Amino acid sequence: MARIEPEEQDFDPDDFSAADAERSFAEGIALFNGGDYHAAHEAFERCWLANEAGDADFFKGLVQASICLMHLGRDNVEGARKLHTGHRRLLAAYMPSHLGLDVGGLLASMRRAVGSGQLPASEAAPKMARTTG
Repeated sequence: MARIEPEEQDFDPDDFSAADAERSFAEGIALFNGGDYHAAHEAFERCWLANEAGDADFFKGLVQASICLMHLGRDNVEGARKLHTGHRRLLAAYMPSHLGLDVGGLLASMRRAVGSGQLPASEAAPKMARTTG
């Protein structure tokens, strides 16, 4: 099993505005929901690196959830389970929703996917839903 290595990035968190963060967050959700977990992880990672406190653990949890599904898709169930433990701990503090994301729904769908030991077909794969209000 090949190790997932971070890509070289020319990213300066000091130049990352609130508008950039919202765009990257929305992009990460769309990529995750489309099954492009590697690109989603990159989008969420920009948000995480730009947060020294505040929502840093929230975005780190989304990074780990994305990588978890990458591992599951590569049949690395052990790696997926380790990341599942990590992202659950990070995201639980933000239940039931945070920044308009249904955290409770995401965690439930991630639990089902990891518990099955395989990445479900795309229509049944975990999705990130935006909440209203």
